Amino acid sequence: MSNIAVGSAKLIDMLPENDQRFAYELIKKLVIAWDPDFTKVTPTEAAAIRAAEESGFISDSEIDWENIGR
Repeated sequence: MSNIAVGSAKLIDMLPENDQRFAYELIKKLVIAWDPDFTKVTPTEAAAIRAAEESGFISDSEIDWENIGR
């Protein structure tokens, strides 16, 4: 988790419970506005995806599941 995220969590934790809920909902709305389908990835996630794609993995649609043991 980034230092900013940890700092934000610490600040929110200092608030009364009702204000914590409000802060959570605000953050949730910001995230949804940033990515309504939650499809964007962080730079770290993008690097992991890129590494996986370049590793030679095979898509499940390319596997002949009926004859996998032959």
